Amino acid sequence: MIRNQTALVWEPFDIMPISGHRLGIIGYGDIGHAVASIVRPMGMKVLAMKRHVSPSHNGDELVEQIYSPDRRIDMLSRCDYIVVATPLTSQTRGMIGEPEFAALKPSAVLINVGRGPVIDDKALVRALSDGRIRGAALDVFDREPLPMDSPFYRLENVLLSPHCADHTHD
Repeated sequence: MIRNQTALVWEPFDIMPISGHRLGIIGYGDIGHAVASIVRPMGMKVLAMKRHVSPSHNGDELVEQIYSPDRRIDMLSRCDYIVVATPLTSQTRGMIGEPEFAALKPSAVLINVGRGPVIDDKALVRALSDGRIRGAALDVFDREPLPMDSPFYRLENVLLSPHCADHTHD
């Protein structure tokens, strides 16, 4: 849409419905739960990853299954979309890297609204540049503000926002 708008091109296109697709949430806390509560009524299937998984979480009507961090590769391989909403800790720093991108479907889209350093930026740029994943929507980065020479600015399969996804009028 941005490319067409900039080029003054009027070219209709089909929108891919999300109903029936599977969303994986990395970090199923307050933000992850809020995401699940929005996408489930739209027909998405939801998988989630939490640091601590207890049997009581398996009764959550919003998610099909909750995974522990050591099973994230299995979860990611099943997802069409991934929302990263985990806090930054020593365990989550660099949690999403080459092995995780290798596990994703080529049609997968990664959305990061958590913390930038959770994702290995170089591995993400390679996955996006090589077409190993379809795209990414990024609100947070390892280095902020995002440097002008960042490859993210030049990738057509990336949407960027300057760490403002949580800015609302209230």
